[in-house]
Amino acid sequence: MGRLFDGPWPIVIIIVVALLLFAAPKLPAMARSLGQSMRIIKSEVKEMKNDGKTDSTDTESGPVEGKIVNHPQANPAPTQPGEPTNGTDVPPSNRA
Repeated sequence: MGRLFDGPWPIVIIIVVALLLFAAPKLPAMARSLGQSMRIIKSEVKEMKNDGKTDSTDTESGPVEGKIVNHPQANPAPTQPGEPTNGTDVPPSNRA
């Protein structure tokens, strides 16, 4: 009886047989999930390698300046506090 667990191969065979008997219907879904996980990990590792590198298109365009633009359809102030100006439930801005 002690010779059964002397090496790793009998234990591996028992685990494989039990897996095939009890989890056979779920094996395709498990393999599909494993494949998707490996693809995600591979793409993330590739992104981490390329993270420090800059693209040549970003350096050619130069810096971008921003402008503050007023909204073309400025709404008047509401007649009563808490009343929507254009039928929406968005509160008015308190910024000056």
